[in-house]
Amino acid sequence: MPELPTSIPPNSPRLPNQRWQIYSPQPQQAEQFANEIGLSCLLAQVLVNRGIDSMEEVQGFIEPESLILPAPLDEFPDLAASVKLLREAISAGQKIAICGDYDADGMTSTALLLRALRALGANVDYAIPSRMHEGYGINDRIVEEFHAEGVALILTVDNGIAAYGPVARARELGVKVIITDHHDLPPKLPPADAILNPKLIAESSPYRGLAGVGVAYVLAITLAQDLNKVGGLVNPLLELFTLGTIADLAPLTGVNRRWVKRGLRLLPHSQLAGVQALIQVAGVQAANGETLPLLHSKSQSNNTLKPEDIGFRLGPRINAVGRLADPQIVIELLTTDDRELALKNAMQCEQINQRRQELCQEIEQEAIAWCEQSAINLQQQRVLVVVQPGWHHGVIGIVASRLLERYGVPVFIGTFEDEAGETGNIIRGSARGIPEFNVFDGLNFCADLLTKFGGHKAAGGFSMPAKNLEQFRKQLSIFANQCLQPEHLKPLVSVDVRADLAEINLDLYRQIDALEPCGIENKAPVFWTPNVCITEQKIVGKGGHVKLTATQDEKGSASVKGIAWRWGEYFPLPRRVDIAYRLRENSFNGKISVELELLGVRLPASAASSRPSMFGKVEFDYCDRTYSCSLSPTGSQEELRIRNSQGQVLAVAPGQSIGLLGNSRQDAKEVDVSLPFFENLIQTAKHALGIRSQI
Repeated sequence: MPELPTSIPPNSPRLPNQRWQIYSPQPQQAEQFANEIGLSCLLAQVLVNRGIDSMEEVQGFIEPESLILPAPLDEFPDLAASVKLLREAISAGQKIAICGDYDADGMTSTALLLRALRALGANVDYAIPSRMHEGYGINDRIVEEFHAEGVALILTVDNGIAAYGPVARARELGVKVIITDHHDLPPKLPPADAILNPKLIAESSPYRGLAGVGVAYVLAITLAQDLNKVGGLVNPLLELFTLGTIADLAPLTGVNRRWVKRGLRLLPHSQLAGVQALIQVAGVQAANGETLPLLHSKSQSNNTLKPEDIGFRLGPRINAVGRLADPQIVIELLTTDDRELALKNAMQCEQINQRRQELCQEIEQEAIAWCEQSAINLQQQRVLVVVQPGWHHGVIGIVASRLLERYGVPVFIGTFEDEAGETGNIIRGSARGIPEFNVFDGLNFCADLLTKFGGHKAAGGFSMPAKNLEQFRKQLSIFANQCLQPEHLKPLVSVDVRADLAEINLDLYRQIDALEPCGIENKAPVFWTPNVCITEQKIVGKGGHVKLTATQDEKGSASVKGIAWRWGEYFPLPRRVDIAYRLRENSFNGKISVELELLGVRLPASAASSRPSMFGKVEFDYCDRTYSCSLSPTGSQEELRIRNSQGQVLAVAPGQSIGLLGNSRQDAKEVDVSLPFFENLIQTAKHALGIRSQI
């Protein structure tokens, strides 16, 4: 056994600082739904939690194609005028220019309308503002360049609703403007020729939750229908709609639910060379299980992507380009029919995304180190403001989300930038909020200190003179103290329903397909199981993930493997815990199984009253070597056993200074475990098992 360092981690286990919110069970209604549609009672309870309270609503939720939806022309007041403007420009051969945005929604919107308008015979080009030098949205420079190039009609996508000045400038120059956007409305709307924004229609409308790409899709399809040229357009555009909608975290309700469900079935067999290349590079594979028939619907092959395939695999590769490089790479990727060019651009997306991951990790580590050294009293401040030089502002929004997960408070993160030849006199940042804290309202509370800001309830961006930083921090804290109570200052884990591990199987996992697509405002089901025993656990991967086995009964018959992403700092977990989790599919050597994806963990209510009688095995890595340890019954006592990779076992009884070391008990030799080498090894094993008592 190799010798271990003498410094030993503290014995008390550290757990995520979380608050759990568990839905109240509604067993009668859940059982009624389960019996009528052939769904597990666990998932029927999830439907109840989503606010569904009638069989008619269940039908519409599970089969969104059965719903009768109003026509977009009846919902969007300016849609007919927008179609007329585009039809006239196409007919006259006038030049049309799209002004897009550099996030996934903006880039997919731009690509969608480029494809559609070119297919419909338009003379069309595009521009996207510089993230580094100009920031979000159409501006005077773009307007004037479009005018100089002879553009007759400007079409904004995923921006423009707050751009009063640039739109007014375009009108002064005689250029017509159609705004397509989905962001919150300003007090005064721009003087555009037409505005398409779901915030301008009734809150009850099924189109209310459209992202920018959704508004672009509605406009493109309505125009194609008006020109009688729909053939061959719908499916490719629907794929781009699906990519942008999920990547932009739009709510998967209303028409989004219906159209995303269609798009997820199309993507595995994409007609777009760029999407095929992106799927290939990202290593995404469609699910191929069978969907259980519900509501007497026809069973169909589940050859479809899941929203998480886009949210965690495809979307980040698109977004990374907008954060760090030239959005033209993505626009070209999503509009080309050249497979060789598509693969080249997809590889660029992959490389840029790897760089984005590295930057995020570096900045996150630096931000955490600053927070720990600063010893900020978050219970008092109730908001975290972190500003450091040298950070890339294109990725700090992602880091803000990670800090929020860690500390449970609203996070405002920024970096210093140069302006007008001066070094570091401007701060530019991003913000992320918790449910009880409105980010946009918080920024508005500090408007007198900011040069520019925008956003919505959950996220935002801002810039300000560096000299205002301390006052900004104080003012935000005042606002946070007005709306947050101490109990809010923990990351929230929203839990749907209690389940026994014996109920976790592939049938249950496949039934979840009936609830898909899951995402914003229709989250994947979160289960919880009390008082499980973590019988095995170890650290895997560069990100410090904890791989584990959870067991619920003494015989170990209800045992499920799981993963806790980026929980290395909480390793080892206590042996007895309550766990909250989603389900995930694991495919290894052709064998498919269901696993747990841990979201929450807490000590069970009985943890302090008694010591568990279950004896588990824990793996721990030290000095690049892996050991396993366990407590095993021997007579009336528990014996600590530590095994190395060569199969040697060190066995130590409580209170003894002599242990046994060998490959078997028969050939074991006595060793003095008070020697530093063995003492350090034993203390490390005890820490891994979460043991405080003396052995």
